[in-house]
Amino acid sequence: MTTCVDEIADGIFRISTSVPIPAVPGGFTFNQILIRDAAPLLFHTGLRSLFNVTRAAIERVLPVASIRYLGYSHVEADECGAMNDFLAVAPAAVPLCSRVGALVSMGDMADRPPRALGDGEELDLGRHRVQWVDTPHVPHGWDAGLLWVSTARTLLCGDLFTQPGAELPPITEGDILGPSEAMLAGMDYYACRDKARTTLARLAELRPETLATMHGSSFRGDGASLLEALSATLAEPTGVR
Repeated sequence: MTTCVDEIADGIFRISTSVPIPAVPGGFTFNQILIRDAAPLLFHTGLRSLFNVTRAAIERVLPVASIRYLGYSHVEADECGAMNDFLAVAPAAVPLCSRVGALVSMGDMADRPPRALGDGEELDLGRHRVQWVDTPHVPHGWDAGLLWVSTARTLLCGDLFTQPGAELPPITEGDILGPSEAMLAGMDYYACRDKARTTLARLAELRPETLATMHGSSFRGDGASLLEALSATLAEPTGVR
């Protein structure tokens, strides 16, 4: 495994671990997004099995003990598997999630009570402000949501634009939709395509300039157009690519 740390926007770092997975030719990346600020925030704790390498990578940017918020999109091992491990080494940290997530999962799973955010609720980290956006069932998970960093025009977009491959640049201005559609063709993980199209249109209205992905390269450029293009592909019947 290889873990890399790259600044993809002002004060926003992508921590990426490449993992060989037999089902995914070329390997796969698990990314965490770290916001360095007065109240540091980590989005996606990553798998519990990757905790040690993720912790070491974070220490290259800031002390792990200083983390204040441990956010995630929806309950899955790669989203929040290492939650309690991080809570144990970051004494002031709290889980950050949707109200649904706190109610049905994290309120019981976490060793510390979560901070539940409502749709559109903002959080001041210091230099940066983040806003929670509810995205239920998009791409999956009743509790799903994403974070919009308005001060950096950056959308922490979770499983949207999931790309296979281990040897990928940390950020690109090239095509990430094509590879993500190829991945989706063999593993359709969208729970509700009609709802997804409505949600993607709402995200496009934010006009992000950086899309920080959880798997694969992040994107720099016209994020609104890319989100609209993703929405258009979801109008096609499943399996048509």
